[in-house]
Amino acid sequence: MKDQRIEKIAAFAVSITKVLVIIYLAIVEVFKIGKSLREKLKFEVDISVKWARQTYSILKKRQSERKVAGV
Repeated sequence: MKDQRIEKIAAFAVSITKVLVIIYLAIVEVFKIGKSLREKLKFEVDISVKWARQTYSILKKRQSERKVAGV
């Protein structure tokens, strides 16, 4: 009887350990995916910033040309 109880407790402990390991591995994967997404988004943001700077530069150039022309 005592052996059965110890066996059930051990089985429960093993099950809890398995669940905790699965949760840990899932969290690790989520962080890996997040890191990968940040790297990819950083590339996209860099392109967007470059485009915005070029567009702003063109806009300022046109505004100064209009100012000089007196329009």
